Amino acid sequence: MHMLTRVCLSLALLWVKPSWSQIGSIPYEIPTTSANESQMLTPPPVSIEGYPTTVGSQMRSNYLAAGLIFTTDYNDNVQPGVTATQVSDFIYTLSPTITLNKTTTREQLAFAYSPGFTFYQHTSTLNTLAQNAALNFQYRLSHNMTISLSDSFQKSSNAFDQLYPVSGGAIASSSQTPAVAVVTPYADQIHNTANMGLGYQFRRNGMIGASGVSTDSDYPTPSEAPGFYNSHSLGGSAFYSQRMSSTQYVGVIYQGLRSRSNPVNAQANPLISEPEVRTHTILAFYTIYLNPTLSLSLSGGPQYTTATQALSPPFNSWTPSVMASIGWQRTYTNVVASYSRTVTGGLGLPGAFESDSANASVLWQITSTWSVGAAGSYSNNKNITPSFPSPNPGGQANSGTFSVHHSMSEHLNMELGFARLHQSYSDIAVLSSAPDSNREFISVSYRLTRPLGK
Repeated sequence: MHMLTRVCLSLALLWVKPSWSQIGSIPYEIPTTSANESQMLTPPPVSIEGYPTTVGSQMRSNYLAAGLIFTTDYNDNVQPGVTATQVSDFIYTLSPTITLNKTTTREQLAFAYSPGFTFYQHTSTLNTLAQNAALNFQYRLSHNMTISLSDSFQKSSNAFDQLYPVSGGAIASSSQTPAVAVVTPYADQIHNTANMGLGYQFRRNGMIGASGVSTDSDYPTPSEAPGFYNSHSLGGSAFYSQRMSSTQYVGVIYQGLRSRSNPVNAQANPLISEPEVRTHTILAFYTIYLNPTLSLSLSGGPQYTTATQALSPPFNSWTPSVMASIGWQRTYTNVVASYSRTVTGGLGLPGAFESDSANASVLWQITSTWSVGAAGSYSNNKNITPSFPSPNPGGQANSGTFSVHHSMSEHLNMELGFARLHQSYSDIAVLSSAPDSNREFISVSYRLTRPLGK
């Protein structure tokens, strides 16, 4: 219900989002028709779908699936900042799953839901119920116009569930995507992102579109997240895309975003009101499809930032904003990487931050039953509003994971791997006292799939 409530609110607040490709939902998919055909792609810089991190042979449509996943982790730092020495523990998670995917000539629907019952062997006070849900819906109103809606919801207290892209989600292809917040180890966090949009191809080589996005990040238990901030972001964008040839697109994007934050423990910070960060960005972009499964995108332009908070003068600045991304998806291989430099708010900390971030994911299906994957991310967030009350200077974070997946039968699968997280934020006690966390895990899943008619 919580997720559905947020979707309804988002529908009331938002108008539009970039069109999904009228050829396919993969943002860097190459046209299968000649340049004479009318349908255009939606290039990655104006798509919020993100690059998928699965290989082509794993792409499925028109099915209903249900399953059960049992995961055992060993984490070496489950209570950072609570004790003088690191506390390690075994964690057991049982996750039922349900997935629906239905595709027709005019619409595409994808829904996934998975609660997670998590138990800690020794630190039982951390036992929790996690929630993960995602909805994506696109409908073609006409041959040249598509409306789309998406919503993702997560409730989690496990630091490794909050990582990006280690958590298994898509890697962002657009700077409109909300920034990844500081990871709060083992604190309950509720995160929801809703999008709605419309795209219109008004001529053979021209497309326009607009988008809206709403993001909420809350910590329901203040004692678990000292020094952190709840945040709400609302924004939108508009774009024009020109097809120069069957493999090259250029265009321009306008993006506006407003982020408001408030301290998780407002009683401990009575003099701090809600800091607000507004950004306005104009980007020129270029995308080239080097071959049918490989694309490269570049975008850049000026960004204007205004930040306000009580008891301090307003802050204004002009800075460059840039993003580069590459996606390569083949039948048995997937490689995706992105880099962005932008000013943002809503990181879980007060003020405006100049953020440099990079993400990468590699997946190789060695045989029909064995595959290996690796993913990593890096972020460097620098506070550009040090005059605000109780400023946090920012910090760095990097994470990485490696995993091996084996299909033991049609329905039974096993995965094992290792993940590491390092965060250096000197002004956050829960992170500065124990900045490193390591996780070894093994999971076994059973899944039944039923095909659906088109």
